[in-house]
Amino acid sequence: MAAHRKPKQRPYTGSAARTAATLALAGAATAAALPGSAHADPTPTAAQVKAEVDRLYREAEVATERYNGAKAKAAATAGSIDAMRDEAARKTERLNASREALGAYAAAQYRSGGLDPSLQLALSSDPDQYLQRASYVERAAAGRADELRTVRRQVADVAQLRSEAAGQLAELTARQADLQRHKATVRAKLSEARKLLARLSPAQRAAYDASDGGRGAGHADRSSPRGSDRAPNARAAAAVAFAYGALGKPYVWGATGPSSFDCSGLTQAAWGSAGVSLPRTTYTQINAGQRVPRSELAPGDLVFFYSGVSHVGLYIGNGRMIHAPRPGAPVRIAPIDEMPFAGAARVA
Repeated sequence: MAAHRKPKQRPYTGSAARTAATLALAGAATAAALPGSAHADPTPTAAQVKAEVDRLYREAEVATERYNGAKAKAAATAGSIDAMRDEAARKTERLNASREALGAYAAAQYRSGGLDPSLQLALSSDPDQYLQRASYVERAAAGRADELRTVRRQVADVAQLRSEAAGQLAELTARQADLQRHKATVRAKLSEARKLLARLSPAQRAAYDASDGGRGAGHADRSSPRGSDRAPNARAAAAVAFAYGALGKPYVWGATGPSSFDCSGLTQAAWGSAGVSLPRTTYTQINAGQRVPRSELAPGDLVFFYSGVSHVGLYIGNGRMIHAPRPGAPVRIAPIDEMPFAGAARVA
């Protein structure tokens, strides 16, 4: 029986050798591009870091505003469900009372022996009184029947509304879960961005911080001059004053104060302090007032940014605003031209 021997490997020559070399170089390039590979990417520039981190923050803010909207709708739906349940309970109580009354009426009829009306008339000592009572009983029975039908119809309506509201709430809850998962994904990206920031030199990190609206810390903004622009009315002045009082407070997703804010939470709280109720999200706040062109901005106006209207600030005059920028950056003063302008609204 012949022995099985491993074929001898011959070195590649000619075109085969060139093909093998090409594949080896491509594999090495791919390995270098993968995280954790032996060949790390070169240290990015501050500009590259800023572009990547800004993109991730914008994604996070879009998700946060959608989450805020879903949360507000869920709360409103839950309140509607509670109100409908209360109404259903009241109508059910009235239904039970009507049933008891009709039951008592039926029992009384049974106790009367269920006599034929003509016989009861014949046996009555006072025919006029009998006819009067019979007419009253018929009217009462008809009224009770109508009342019973009405209450039953109301209870059925409430049950249907309760079912519809429960379905809507379930849908909103599922949507919130989706947004939570999306937010978790964005947080993972932000974690990667923070690791990228940590690879910068102190000078590069300082350059990045300086490029973020030209402000290194929110507390420095407290000494900024308030400018010559005057608020158009007392409520706008109160909103601006609230925003100044929030300078230096941290950005927290979903927060509406008083110790922390997200961007729309800050504007909602500022105008709330002036007695004006704003909706919760950027994309609803832009429709809460009268649209104004950029050239006619006045202190207290809401200024919006990016094509998806995902960021908002409170205009304070001289081309500046107070806003809650992003995680890690406190409420601060910034020029309105540091982001793509999307529109403005005057609340009052």
